[in-house]
Amino acid sequence: MARIPTQSAPNSTQPRSEECITLVLQGGGALGAYQAGAYEGLAKQARHISWVAGISIGAINAAIIAGNTPENRTKRLREFWEQASARSLPATVLDGIWARAFLNQFSASATTITGVPGFFELRIPPAALMPPGSVGASSYYDTSALRATLERLVDFDLLNNGDLRLSLGAVNVETGNMTWFDTTTHRIGPEHIMASGALPPGFPAIQIDGAHYWDGGLVSNTPLQYVMDEQKSAADLCVFQVDLFNARGALPNSVWQSETREKEIRFSSRTRFNTDMMRRLHDMSAAARRLYDKLPPEMKSDPDAQALLTGNTDPRITIAHLIYRPTKYEGGSKDYEFSRSSMLDHWAAGKADAEHTVTHADWRNRRRSDAHVQVFDLSNRQPKDESHEHR
Repeated sequence: MARIPTQSAPNSTQPRSEECITLVLQGGGALGAYQAGAYEGLAKQARHISWVAGISIGAINAAIIAGNTPENRTKRLREFWEQASARSLPATVLDGIWARAFLNQFSASATTITGVPGFFELRIPPAALMPPGSVGASSYYDTSALRATLERLVDFDLLNNGDLRLSLGAVNVETGNMTWFDTTTHRIGPEHIMASGALPPGFPAIQIDGAHYWDGGLVSNTPLQYVMDEQKSAADLCVFQVDLFNARGALPNSVWQSETREKEIRFSSRTRFNTDMMRRLHDMSAAARRLYDKLPPEMKSDPDAQALLTGNTDPRITIAHLIYRPTKYEGGSKDYEFSRSSMLDHWAAGKADAEHTVTHADWRNRRRSDAHVQVFDLSNRQPKDESHEHR
């Protein structure tokens, strides 16, 4: 993996000459435009990304990033999202929350009937009328258009042979286990990307080497833990985790808000749980190493003593959360609402949050800390028409 040089921290007990920058993209359907905007914001700040991992819509964005040269990545992302939002109505001339909420709901309803250009189309005849076991009987939509889109927007030779590592998560339908397709172990094609986003019963399972796969978000909606487990080098790890659902929110006061809140909780990746667990693991690892150093020489060769060691050093891990904060006019359909106006809003929000984070003083000074795990959530973007903070 390519890495960028960084300055050593004062009073640090560990050399800090390298940093592996990783982009982690979760699932979230139409909200994925936020991730594309975040990438543009990071790229404009000259962030050299070594590794990108994605699930569901995050897998599509990740593959477009990995499968293009740096100067073409934002352009190709824009092509995908402009195509996906091509059928939407223009933004309403009426101002206000209710007008925009109506437009968004109309757009979401249209998606369920017509699908999304270059992504998926409603099956005709409907799946419910097809005999069990026949083609099209197991999903409401046909995703074959996505393969053509990926083949047009992604250079798969570059994706598999370039310097940028790509990891995609999918679930084996028959075993229920998470499977990771990684360019260090697999040659990734359109089918691996489609498998990562095959959310049932909307989308069909994708067959790869005799096995069938569904959306990785069924098991975990974020690749963060996989990235942590697979980081083998002693280089510092810098993770930009781009989340499309906010774990925190207000108490619902209607069934519509309950639907929205339930989806946010279900797909928010338990971000705090993952980062808190990583901090505890690092603290335990450091304590085990200190204990090992106190052992008499004759005990250090004992297998149990050796088992305490995870390596000579633990890399420092820095995680920057970029979390989409929904507007008040967005409801439970925001992840399948593909209007052009919403796409542009999501993109702009991601770009603004990324630029604000990497230019924030706390972020720029993060290397001065001796803490092994640091977590930042530096967005200053308040949800439109909201009077409270969600996170």
